[in-house]
Amino acid sequence: MRLEDMMTTRFATLHPGESLQSAVQRLRNSQRDGLPVLNEDGSLAGIFTKTNLYDALLKGSDLDQPVEPYYNRNVVKISIDLSYEEVIDAVHRIPVGTGVVVDKMGLVVGLFTKVELITSLFKEERMLNTRLKAMYQAMHNALISVNEKGRINFVNRSAELLFGIENTVVEGKPLEAVLPGFNMNPVLAEGRVEIGAYYSTAELITMVNKTPLVDDGRVVGAIAFFQDITDLESIAEEMETVKRLNQTLRAVLDIGYDALVVVNEEGKIVLANQVFFDFIRQKEAYVLGRPVTAVLENSRLQVAAKTGIPELNDIQFIEGKPYLVSNLPIIRDGQVLGAVGKISFRRVEELRDLAERLEAMDNRLAHFQEELKKARFRERPYQFEDIVTLNPGMEAVIQEARQAAKGHSTVLISGESGVGKELMAQAIHQASPRCNASFVKVNCAAIPENLLESEFFGYVQGAFTGAQPGGKKGRLDLANGGTLFLDEIGDMPLSMQGKLLRVLQDQTFERVGGTATIKVDIRFIAVTNQDLDQKVREGSFREDLFYRLNVISIHIPSLRERPEDILPLVNTFLRKYNDIFGMQVSDITPEALSALRSYTWPGNIRELENVVERALNFTHENVIALRHLPPHLHQEAGLTESRKIDRQAGKAGSEEEARLQAVDKTRPAYRWKREESERETIISALREAGGNKSKAARYLGISRSWLYEKINRFGIK
Repeated sequence: MRLEDMMTTRFATLHPGESLQSAVQRLRNSQRDGLPVLNEDGSLAGIFTKTNLYDALLKGSDLDQPVEPYYNRNVVKISIDLSYEEVIDAVHRIPVGTGVVVDKMGLVVGLFTKVELITSLFKEERMLNTRLKAMYQAMHNALISVNEKGRINFVNRSAELLFGIENTVVEGKPLEAVLPGFNMNPVLAEGRVEIGAYYSTAELITMVNKTPLVDDGRVVGAIAFFQDITDLESIAEEMETVKRLNQTLRAVLDIGYDALVVVNEEGKIVLANQVFFDFIRQKEAYVLGRPVTAVLENSRLQVAAKTGIPELNDIQFIEGKPYLVSNLPIIRDGQVLGAVGKISFRRVEELRDLAERLEAMDNRLAHFQEELKKARFRERPYQFEDIVTLNPGMEAVIQEARQAAKGHSTVLISGESGVGKELMAQAIHQASPRCNASFVKVNCAAIPENLLESEFFGYVQGAFTGAQPGGKKGRLDLANGGTLFLDEIGDMPLSMQGKLLRVLQDQTFERVGGTATIKVDIRFIAVTNQDLDQKVREGSFREDLFYRLNVISIHIPSLRERPEDILPLVNTFLRKYNDIFGMQVSDITPEALSALRSYTWPGNIRELENVVERALNFTHENVIALRHLPPHLHQEAGLTESRKIDRQAGKAGSEEEARLQAVDKTRPAYRWKREESERETIISALREAGGNKSKAARYLGISRSWLYEKINRFGIK
């Protein structure tokens, strides 16, 4: 804000020869305390104020007399080019309530009063408050601020969700009454900063940073910054390193030393704090509205705004110097609205040393690069952070799995083929107390029935012809102390199911050909893409084994129930295969993305990954286009578009039915059967919901928009 934004450009003037009566009339009409007096050439001669008028009247002057003897010639002139801060300083020096604004030529262009300054201050304060609250609400972490008496004056949306409170309800209440046992007294009384403290309730454990708010040397309040400890467990080691290099979690606008910048979904800057403007040495007017990549080199903030995937505590080089950067997406109702970036540059010398050591290590290990890439993508155990999703239902499944990981009970994971059941099982193991022990996999469908028992239990020497000398340990031995992963449990032979049941109940077994009972400590995680309830009814799966396995049940939704996950998954697979293939494919065309979203994905995420890998083998550009996708996706996209055109044109009845049947004959039989079954399921749900589509969508476990798309696709009326 500058002086020209605060001054008045519409004003009356006087000339030295004009009468006091004219001055009285113009002062009254303009409702101002003073008017500029101009020479014949338009230059400023002085200012005539109400005080000058009173002095003239007290001296008995006639109203017909000119103002020339009475106006002030010693006038404080203010340049129109002054900044907001310079205006405030100038106003302090003005002895009168009105200042005269002149241009470079000395001509009067406006008037400025202290009242207008106060009005501008209020306007600026409201604007800053609005921006500050918007940034608080966009923050990923929970934030609660209190006044100097420890009473709550603000709670952001993340804190409301974390603690189950509402800002309007708790505002004005003592913080300790809302969060029992939470002590803010040392911060308020001593102005002490507390980093990495812990606060826990019956439901959660959080890590807290507490910061005093100081005004003119006096503590006027404090801010507490919370993060759920479950989100930090997977990066605890990294966070410990970061704490030694920089004061973390100080994303509270201008209170700290961090630069904050906000972009919209297009990657254009919509908001930033003064620290950011100072950091890039640019004015606000130059920065706002521009792409972040044009302002900040090596920025990945636009990637977080596009994919919705956060990037925490990355080392980013800007002008050749290393900085600690975090990019957090702004998500509302499952939709990515933009992203907030934080640049930390305190204690950067330590980061520089770390970066130099990492660079030296990279140079030393360059010849191992390909092997490390393959190991990273194919051998490293999966963790919850590897599961990419924006779908609320899938996020709820992950939260259930995180909770289940803390215990030792048996877990049964169900879902269609390719949805990531093994990934979920590995993530549960990695987040469990058994993470340092073995994760042993048994594919119950791949091992022949006559070998399955020896694979499970092992055997003693001489147990059967061809047995190894000295015997062999089985999968139960190998999994002792850890987790045994039972893949495709629905295909386990009945003869083996009873023996497995005993192990589940007693945690004991005997090797094939042996008599000694062996005690083990194993957690079992079983997965299946079959309906075990139906198999129990058919008699092909033991009921007692089913109930013993089904202690904690986790169902992973299919990809067609999670359409919002397609783009983030595509970007994840692009990064993976770019590294493996040494390519730089960074985007996908709208037509190709539309084709991916139109497809029903019977093979789920595994099929999507295969499609992306195939596309990278066929593209020679830095973008995936429709022509790079498999032919059946072209066909599916064309069929969907054709149906939309026909519906819009009003074609109906037998002509539409005949065309659909003709097209559908080109589909594989299994897909036709599956879609017919899906169509009947949707019709049943709509009937059960009395035609209410929102209720039917809840019955089906899908979003309402996805239900509408299926209704249109199947021609359901």
